[in-house]
Amino acid sequence: MRGSVTLAAVVVGIWSLLYVVTQLVVDPPLTVLPTVGAGVAITVAVVLGYPSVLRGPRDRGRVLGGGRQGDPERGFRDLAAAGRSLPLRAGLTQDAARRTCELLRPMLSGDAVSITDTEDILAYVGPGQDHHVAGAAMQTSAAPRTVRQGRTQLVRDRAGVGCRKPDCEVVSAVIAPLRIGQRVVGTLGVYQARADIPPKGLVEDMANMLSLHLELAELDRERRLATDARLDALRAQINPHFLFNILNTIASKARTRPEEARELVLRLSEFFRYAVRQEGHFAEFAQEYFFVRTYLSLEQARFGERLDVRYDIDPQVLTSRVPVLTIQPLVENAVKHGIAGKKEGGTVRLRARVDPLTRTVSIRVSDNGEGIDPGVLATLTEQRNQRVEDLASPADPDTLPGAHAGVGLRNISERLHALFGDRYDLQISTPRSGGTVVDLTVPMR
Repeated sequence: MRGSVTLAAVVVGIWSLLYVVTQLVVDPPLTVLPTVGAGVAITVAVVLGYPSVLRGPRDRGRVLGGGRQGDPERGFRDLAAAGRSLPLRAGLTQDAARRTCELLRPMLSGDAVSITDTEDILAYVGPGQDHHVAGAAMQTSAAPRTVRQGRTQLVRDRAGVGCRKPDCEVVSAVIAPLRIGQRVVGTLGVYQARADIPPKGLVEDMANMLSLHLELAELDRERRLATDARLDALRAQINPHFLFNILNTIASKARTRPEEARELVLRLSEFFRYAVRQEGHFAEFAQEYFFVRTYLSLEQARFGERLDVRYDIDPQVLTSRVPVLTIQPLVENAVKHGIAGKKEGGTVRLRARVDPLTRTVSIRVSDNGEGIDPGVLATLTEQRNQRVEDLASPADPDTLPGAHAGVGLRNISERLHALFGDRYDLQISTPRSGGTVVDLTVPMR
């Protein structure tokens, strides 16, 4: 605001001076057209040149990105603004370390930058990289000392650096520890080919930033492991009673209907092959749909006319990617807890739609069976609204009498939370007409 007021005052002064010169000093006075033309030209020149005057003369010795002759703090602020673009966000690997060193070298006022783990060099960029080789053991004594002591080392001479190569170009250094929590996992070293050490505060601040990114990478890794574990738990929880019942059904048909028994064996093998060998956490809906149909065809062979199945699938949803082993457990719950207990049997319905506006896939599994106990439904609803960490409370709905939680329902909810955060919705309801309805909405992929 102050700069705008100053510029306006300068423009007013220019036109006032122009009027005095062209109309009062000059004899005869200039006409209107030359006067206005001169005023406009001077005004445009002032307006265009005013920002450069405010910035002042440029520092010709500055290195791009805030190098040695520039302002290192400005380089750090630029890098801090980059945030998640730091390569170490992917973890402490050689490739990520190399790209990070290349990014940091012009910003940390050092001739060379190195990143190590607790034993080996992960990356080294700058003078001395002929013997400070990625993948090899640390060549200096200062870096291992940083790991052992867990604090920043300031080294002002070659003896302090302690490089194994006597004629190493490195003379001084600042080496800061990288941490995940309280555990030292590596070092960030900034080296100089002269006695002047790099700014300690700048190196420590950058090490703290890298440590934060390493902690985030560790959290991502742990979340992936937890998600994998939940998927493995879902595979392990495929009801063994289902297998025994189907094998009994096959055995009973082997003599009277051998062709039908053979077909059931093939379907059972397809079922377990998909459940065990499916890789990754997502698959096309068409694959999950085929898996569900295979399962229900096996159950229909067991229950006969007591189990009726209806499908209502939007063709557009077939190419959408959905979490694997998510729909089948819901359908199995409907069969096991809704239909199996009714003497007259019932109907299981699977409905799937895609909403291109909200970019979501909606899946509904419903049955007209015995329904869910109101107390169990209240418990499930309460736990669904809790954070995932709190779902391991003693009130496990799968263990409650008459529970309609079924196979892996809690694992499904936890895995969906790990995959989508709060961007999914899983609702269980009991309509007045009876039965149970499970509605699942996940983002399109």
